[in-house]
Amino acid sequence: MKERIITGVVAAALFLPIVVYGGLPFVLLTYFLATIGLYELLKMKKINIFSANGLLSILFLWVILFPKQYSDTFASLTYTKTELAIVFILLLLAYTVITKNQFTFEDVGFSILSAIYVGVGFYFFMEIREAGLVFVFYSLFIIWATDSGAYFIGKSLGKHKLWPEISPNKTVEGSLGGVVCAVIVAGLFVFFAKLNVSLVVIAIVLSIFGQIGDLVQSAFKRHFNVKDSGNILPGHGGILDRFDSLIFVWPLFHLFHLWV
Repeated sequence: MKERIITGVVAAALFLPIVVYGGLPFVLLTYFLATIGLYELLKMKKINIFSANGLLSILFLWVILFPKQYSDTFASLTYTKTELAIVFILLLLAYTVITKNQFTFEDVGFSILSAIYVGVGFYFFMEIREAGLVFVFYSLFIIWATDSGAYFIGKSLGKHKLWPEISPNKTVEGSLGGVVCAVIVAGLFVFFAKLNVSLVVIAIVLSIFGQIGDLVQSAFKRHFNVKDSGNILPGHGGILDRFDSLIFVWPLFHLFHLWV
């Protein structure tokens, strides 16, 4: 627990100032986090990030991540993000022929879906930062409240397993407790930051989908028989272990934010 707390404090001290500052440092931080996240997924599948297919997967991820505010760069190349993404998909498929099917169609599918999964989540992290810093902190605190509430309420009141085949320690009571804590935090944001009251209702959906994102990552790890996605954060695991919920929440919150 001590190691976990120290890592959390150090990570927050490095992460939050860059998020607050924004701009290019924030974009670079997002690229770094997403790249490590994809590396962790490829490693589970035993795909070497420094192989041709690994590098193509990373480049595909970087195209997905490319922020809207820098879109003029693509205009000078006369290509859109979608067109460049298609090029990398075709190159990955062509690599199955070059390797005489040692890199299989299944591997291509895994690489593409992994890059989309990580890339879309972190892309909308940047989009939400562009919409306003308060929305970034809203999303972070909603998930932190959900995780903390689920843990402590589940520990003290949990009796009914939520999804034992995927994550045996999670309980229905803990899950509901996490949603309640998220709603309370959303209410505080609405009151003190003068946000739209609809964000209290939205917090319910985000809390639920944040927990689904956590279960998705648990399913990955159980499928590949690994305890943590990585070890870059002592006591916490990897980047995906810390951002699994947010990868689900940020795209969804962006869609909701358009309606608020």
